[in-house]
Order: sequence, then structure tokens, then C-alpha cells
Amino acid sequence: MEAAFNNSIVIGKSRDLGGFEVKRVLPHATRQMVGPFIFFDQMGPNEFLTNSGVDVRPHPHIGLAALTYLFSGEILHRDSIGSSLIIKPGDVNLMISGKGITHSERTPKSINVPHKLFGIQCWIALPKSYEGMKPEFHNFSKKDIPSIITKSMMANIILGAAYGKTSPLKNVSNGFFAEIKIKMNNKLELPKDIEELALYVLSGKLEIKDRSLNAGEMFII
Repeated sequence: MEAAFNNSIVIGKSRDLGGFEVKRVLPHATRQMVGPFIFFDQMGPNEFLTNSGVDVRPHPHIGLAALTYLFSGEILHRDSIGSSLIIKPGDVNLMISGKGITHSERTPKSINVPHKLFGIQCWIALPKSYEGMKPEFHNFSKKDIPSIITKSMMANIILGAAYGKTSPLKNVSNGFFAEIKIKMNNKLELPKDIEELALYVLSGKLEIKDRSLNAGEMFII
């Protein structure tokens, strides 16, 4: 039982992507995917000086979908199907590459002062029936993302459905993604009817099965 529990905890490793640091949690040597999620990156928190920032130059993708969700900072997304949009904190981008798309991610030129960037970017494997689809790009602002507030927690349902709320994002891979803030010394009731689920701690500490889960650690259920 001890070994089985330890194999369920994944700790990310830092990588440099386009001049900014990410903590890559998936894929991991002990775990390649969780549900349809094949990549899971924590972006930052990074601090940039004046006239510096993210500079991920145009590059292609195929057969995947990218979900980007920010807590702070801004990113300018551009792609080969004509999308050009700045994502801001609380917003979510979903780029479905299908049979192929090229995109870039940069700090907007309008940000010319010291700033921070903090967010999550996930890559989702597409079902075979969607691998040949035309590429799509979807953006939803913070006000479009359904939220739940109770005495013990707050949750934003970013992809999929839980707690009686359903995200407006197109969900071709039947994935689930939510931001949840739990008040200290309270219990979290996990969403039901999800085949495979992982908890990732951004800050603070989470007690689960008499163990502590710290920031930067993922527990796979």
C-alpha cells in the first residue's frame, strides 16, 4: 500500500520555454497521462523586467488541444487561422489543433513595465475521430466561466462539468479541469462520475489519506 500511494504522487520539474520557466508535471517518468491530459505545465510565477517577457515563436501542433488559464499577467496568442487575442487573468483559451495549426505566444507590447506571469497550460490528446478536423480557437472571458461559491470553497469550472455547473468550452476529449480554492481546515467533496482525476496544489497544503500534498505536487486518484 505504501508503494502504491507513492506512485500516485507526481512532482513537476522546471524547464525553460521561450525565456520563461515552467514546472512540467506531465508527462512524468512514472505517469504519462491523466485522462486525456498529456501535458500539464505550471507557468511561473515568473517576474519580468521592463521590456522583457514571454517570446514563444511560431511553431506547429497536430492532434492535440491546448488549454491556457491565467492567474496573473497577459499573453498575446496568434495562430495560422487568423486568431489574435490577449488572454488575461481568469480568461481561458482553447486551441484545437486538429489536422494542424501554427501559433505563437508573446507578452503584449503594451506591457512595458515590470510584470508577473502565472498560469496553467495543459495539452489534451484528441480522439482519433477529431485528429483530422479543421483547427479551431476558442476564448472565454472570466465572466463566462461558471463558478460555485460555498461556505468551504470556491470553484471555477473551466472544462467539463461538476457541482451542477458546465463549462462553455468545447470538450471533444471528455476532459475535466477546474480551479478550486478551499478555505483552511475545510473538506473538499471531489466531483463525481469522472473516470480518472488528479489534484494539483498551486499553493498551501492539502491533506489527503493522512498524507500532506504540498505546492507543486500532483496526486492522481
